[in-house]
Amino acid sequence: MHVVVTGAAGGIGRHVVAELVARGHEVVAVDQRAPDEDVRAGTTATWHLGDVRDDGFMSDVMARARPDALVHLAAIPRPSLGTSLEVFATNTEATFVALETAGEAGVARVVIASSTSALGTVFPVEAAAPVSPIYAPIDEDHPFLGSDPYALSKQVDEATAGMMHRRHGYQVVALRIPNTGPMDAQIARAASVADDPSILANELWAYLDSRDAARAFTLALERDLAGSHVINVMAPDTNSPEPTADLLARFHPKTRLRSPIHGRDVPFDLSRASDLLGFEAEHLLPGNRG
Repeated sequence: MHVVVTGAAGGIGRHVVAELVARGHEVVAVDQRAPDEDVRAGTTATWHLGDVRDDGFMSDVMARARPDALVHLAAIPRPSLGTSLEVFATNTEATFVALETAGEAGVARVVIASSTSALGTVFPVEAAAPVSPIYAPIDEDHPFLGSDPYALSKQVDEATAGMMHRRHGYQVVALRIPNTGPMDAQIARAASVADDPSILANELWAYLDSRDAARAFTLALERDLAGSHVINVMAPDTNSPEPTADLLARFHPKTRLRSPIHGRDVPFDLSRASDLLGFEAEHLLPGNRG
């Protein structure tokens, strides 16, 4: 396929670009900033620099690329990186423009980066009490609990994706990913959690290696998945050494267990990732393997 990737120079985007190229796809990479030299040198992707919110720029990219598919990653990734309005407006406008211009260009498949923040527990406003899920394992239909602009932007992005499916007819998948990064960063976070599991209680101790994220985005493009789908994608275990049920009882005592959570299993329902994508994370924290 010919694939346009927005946010291609970012921490996840560079891995997605490399994975797509390695699997034989032709990639047109889009970002506001130039990629690091090693990122550009490591792929055969064609790069375009510009703002995804600029519909003229994105229409031109789509006209030149004539893509079959879009992977949309461009976003402000946390609420502390701008004002509330900047975070919400930037993310939702970028998603609308990217998906609308993709539809006008006739793409057949779209995948967007959503986030476990779409649940609403990750970035509660400082004045609010910590937020706990209503139930666990948490599936993609869990009610929205958010109080921050980033969480809201991801909820709106998912709704935009559903509307664009109805508007343009392409299949669209929103992948809800947790904190995602290279394994050395995940190991460092896990060491901190071992000392104090409360620091990531808002994230429900979920993690994902960048390589697994890249594979999930690629699978979501390559699979025939008519319709619009939201899918939890993450490692099947947590980044804490403690049993997950004990962590939930300690930090989220009001959360109801709808089914048993065994050992260090992540407190999210990953059945859609398995059933629809055939995905299971391969890169786990060293102490969690086997």
